[in-house]
Amino acid sequence: MSNEEIINKLKPIITTYAPVSDALDNLNEESDFIKDLNINSANLVDIILDVEEEFGITIDNTSMEKMLTVSASIEVIKEKLSEK
Repeated sequence: MSNEEIINKLKPIITTYAPVSDALDNLNEESDFIKDLNINSANLVDIILDVEEEFGITIDNTSMEKMLTVSASIEVIKEKLSEK
C-alpha cells in the first residue's frame, strides 16, 4: 500500500477529531497531529483505535508513542501490515 493510499484512508479518520483548519486541508506526511492539527492526546488515542479498525492491525504501546506525525503513522501502519 502506497503512502498516498494510506493518507487517503487516514484523512477521514483525522478529520473526525481535528478542529477545522487550513492544516487539515493541507494534510501531508509532514503534518504533526498535536502541533499542526491541534489534536489533543485523548483524541490521538481515538485516532489510533480507528486506524487499527480501518487497517485491521494491532498497534502496541511502543508504536503508538511514535505516531505523532502523519509520516510516523504511515511507517507504523506499513510495519504492522507487513507483519500480518
